[in-house]
Amino acid sequence: MTPLFSKLKSLLSKKLPFFPIAAAAATMAHSDSGAVVYPKLTTRLCIIGSGPAAHTAAIYASRAQLSPILFEGDMANGIAPGGQLTTTTEVENFPGFPNGILGFDLTQGFRDQSSNCGTRIYTETVNSVDFRVRPFKVTTNLRTVIADAVIVATGAVARRLWFPGSEEYWIKGISACAVCDGALPMFRGKPLAVIGGGDSAMEEATFLTKYGSKVYVIHRRDKFRASKVMQKRLLENEKVEVVWNSVVEEAYGEEEKGRKRLAGVKVRNVVTGEVRDLKVSGLFFAIGHDPATKFLDGQLELDEDGYVVTKPGSTVTSVRGVFAAGDVQDKKYRQAVTAAGSGCMAALDAEHYLQEIGAQEGKTD
Repeated sequence: MTPLFSKLKSLLSKKLPFFPIAAAAATMAHSDSGAVVYPKLTTRLCIIGSGPAAHTAAIYASRAQLSPILFEGDMANGIAPGGQLTTTTEVENFPGFPNGILGFDLTQGFRDQSSNCGTRIYTETVNSVDFRVRPFKVTTNLRTVIADAVIVATGAVARRLWFPGSEEYWIKGISACAVCDGALPMFRGKPLAVIGGGDSAMEEATFLTKYGSKVYVIHRRDKFRASKVMQKRLLENEKVEVVWNSVVEEAYGEEEKGRKRLAGVKVRNVVTGEVRDLKVSGLFFAIGHDPATKFLDGQLELDEDGYVVTKPGSTVTSVRGVFAAGDVQDKKYRQAVTAAGSGCMAALDAEHYLQEIGAQEGKTD
């Protein structure tokens, strides 16, 4: 049993401070059709998300006595509450943990601190919002929250490829973030591979050359779409070998100290049909991210890639009173620590907004 699985099993056996089901059971009602209906809640601030941006915003907002409500989602976008950090093993680049910390433990710490500060957390996925009315409406499949201000911190999901072994060796050598995971001991001094052909792939492959003995860049076409500058930097690196016109067909592994680890990938040339066996200890997807913004239904300004547009130097969006933090508005850095910083910014921006509209006193649910 892996340490991560053991931790999950242990946590699931505990009584975690989940607000909604037990707490609301006494007050829920039934419609004429028999469906469960929870009473509407009102709040000064509603936060949508479950990662470092959302929980940092919640901590700051709670300490400012805004009594925020946070919707952490219920497997929103196929990811457990806590976001992408729950899909990684050891995190070594978040301040305060000199020996590293499991991603799941880190996100649970975020949640515990938010709850301890007074945030009301609901394990429900927001299906729709209405930013055309004031106060705003935020709706899940169980309830509607009326909020004077909203922070959107729903993150972005790294795109993954699916082939035999891709699920079996996920977080056991396969990752979607080289900057997050590439420096881990399991990858140091080992041959590694990156899939992609854009700027992100160039950047991640170049980063990995600091740690890996060799880095293969697997691309399905015969030329990159990355900028010329990024391509030049990559191709001049003697540790890099580009595998053109190729796709990964299969990932396979081996046991190391009783644990399964990625050992290599089978790569097929789409022109010749030739299959090549690459012995690698790490495989990194660098094929882009999808920001979790569909539920906004076009009510906030988005850029050409679907990320929320914010006013430079702030978390202010195109709708006054709605703020965005973390990876949902950041397609450049995409790190836990930068997401946490923008969560702090969003809470402060929201607090100042609420002061302006005179809603900071006397608001209860």
